[in-house]
Amino acid sequence: MFGWCGRLLQIDLTKRTGFEQSLSPEFCRMFIGGRGMAGYFLKGHVTRAWDDYLMPLLLFTGPLVNTASPTSGRMCIMSRSPLTGTVGDSSVGGSFGTSLKKAGWDGLIITGRSDCLCGIEITDSHWVIRDADHLKGAMTDMVHEECESKGSVLCVGPAAENGIRFSSIMVDRHFAAGRNGLGLVCAGKNLKYITVKGSANTPVHNKTELKAAREQIYRLAAASPVLMGEAGISNRGTGALYDLMDSRCMMPTENFQRTRFSDAARMNAHAYQKKFRPKKDGCKGCHILCKKRGANGEVIPEFETMSHFSALLVNTDIDSIIQANRICNSMGMDTISAAATLACFSEITGNRLTPDRIISLLEDIGLSKGEGRELGKGSAAFADDTGCNSASMSVKAQEIPAYDPRGAYGMALAYAISTRGACHLRAYPISHEILRKPVSTDRFSFQGKARIIKIAEDMNAVVDSLTVCKFLFLAASLEEFAKAYTAVTGIETSAQELIRAGERTVYQERIMNALNGFCAAHDDLPERFFESGGTSGAGFDVPGLNREDFLQARARYYRIRGLDSNGIPLQHKAAELGLEWKS
Repeated sequence: MFGWCGRLLQIDLTKRTGFEQSLSPEFCRMFIGGRGMAGYFLKGHVTRAWDDYLMPLLLFTGPLVNTASPTSGRMCIMSRSPLTGTVGDSSVGGSFGTSLKKAGWDGLIITGRSDCLCGIEITDSHWVIRDADHLKGAMTDMVHEECESKGSVLCVGPAAENGIRFSSIMVDRHFAAGRNGLGLVCAGKNLKYITVKGSANTPVHNKTELKAAREQIYRLAAASPVLMGEAGISNRGTGALYDLMDSRCMMPTENFQRTRFSDAARMNAHAYQKKFRPKKDGCKGCHILCKKRGANGEVIPEFETMSHFSALLVNTDIDSIIQANRICNSMGMDTISAAATLACFSEITGNRLTPDRIISLLEDIGLSKGEGRELGKGSAAFADDTGCNSASMSVKAQEIPAYDPRGAYGMALAYAISTRGACHLRAYPISHEILRKPVSTDRFSFQGKARIIKIAEDMNAVVDSLTVCKFLFLAASLEEFAKAYTAVTGIETSAQELIRAGERTVYQERIMNALNGFCAAHDDLPERFFESGGTSGAGFDVPGLNREDFLQARARYYRIRGLDSNGIPLQHKAAELGLEWKS
């Protein structure tokens, strides 16, 4: 086999045993890797409760990882989400995916529960389970410091150990497998860390063709102002979107009660650049380097963190945002859900949070003490417990990211129907609605959005299965990556054939969610977005969403996706995609 190692490692923490499982070429072609393969192995377990120790934790790379293909250093981590109950997954950067592939594994499946806190250490084909009681309660940076000599490091912090439903898994210090609460899955297994070190090369079928595909992707990226321009993502980080979201009147402000932040000009990427003089950093195998580190080592927040800890909380203290980001990473908490939960708390209590209060509450959440005990359940559960459900800005109990749906109707639909709860990355309609890539669409219309979202979901499922970076697709397309895939694997493949595999991945997730009772009632948005408009801008208004238009768009999406009117998969469509399903 070329591209794939053709094997995965399964470790049972209860028995402290493990075995190798072979992957057939046919299976690899059908599910590609990453999110597609992880979903296949999750499906047999997905109806168990999230805290059942038998729920697997799945880590999968893709066929392009550890090759010269651009941005190919990512990995998918998946389980059932403790926060939402849906399929829970995260695409994470750093070097762990590359190291796992160098060790000779396409994937790692962890089942069972250790009787004491433990770590897994992998070196090529060898692995061992170590006792880790001395790391109980340790911050993620401390774990990385102790373990980094053993290779790439993946670990959880105190938040996961203390039962925080939006706890993250941190990779190589600064790369977060966020959203969905996957850190809590690790903690449920008494698993504190995993290290991996490998020495093998991944075989490539045709290096000359891969070089040609790589150069074409690089040329397209170099010509993209969004990626490589002076004010683009490579130079300013994802914070480059900050001013754009505010100017388009879709920056969530004061818990989504407004959509413009009056102090945005003082809190944007330029302000961070001026104050911290950041340098470029990024994932293994990436030339875009969207991560930013300050001159004194400060980790500059991603756009969503930057926006939610400022506008959403009406906070104008940049230093507190840097500190909030550091606390979340050290504790192991998702920054989007953490900030949105604090915003929900602020609205319910009627008290605007000072910078010091934001920091103290984050620390209390991570340690599950005081008011942090209830806030650690996430905004949906907290709002429900206080009888103020309308204050939680979430879909399927996952908090909405930093793009107000009233300012981009494709985004509204994408949030609602996403298989992992509110997620901007499942379809990323911001690409065409705001960035005008590949073409511009009317952001204040649902017309045509159902089909666009369906195709984009399929494409992004491919991206998450190849385990490459979504940002590169603001310039390149699956046409170029199909050539890279063909060059690496030797399997002659078109973009449309890859899209078919992406459709299979998304449908597989819809099946798993249906098995857990999810239907049209859950594919919805908070009433706030229908009942009130956003903040108007220069020359245009931001009205509330029209519910009838939204429901019609959702119905069209169901029809195009091959679901019934209640959003449930159909048996004949599942069979058409090679999947098993009995409704």
